Amino acid sequence: MRRYEGLFILDTAGSADGGPKAVESVNKLIIKAGGKVETEQKMDRRQFERVASKKHTGGFYTNLVFELEPAAMDGLELAFKEHKDVFRVQITLAPAVVEAGTD
Repeated sequence: MRRYEGLFILDTAGSADGGPKAVESVNKLIIKAGGKVETEQKMDRRQFERVASKKHTGGFYTNLVFELEPAAMDGLELAFKEHKDVFRVQITLAPAVVEAGTD
């Protein structure tokens, strides 16, 4: 399994508490693909600096670190594109975990 880090901008327009629900649905997509979510950092709703359309003026940002087999990544990226809550996503390889040494 490889470690990935994903920055997600979730579309929560018209929903007061849509952020946590949208994050949960993204977590379910990762688990369904055979992955395991390690950490989750919710960064709250932010306005876009440059608005491309009046429909999307901001989004709920969250950062997820997860493990997944590389062969399953294409299917997961397609699932993100088709999911209604995912506005934008950027996935990169996460740095390896460094174990603390004993003295």
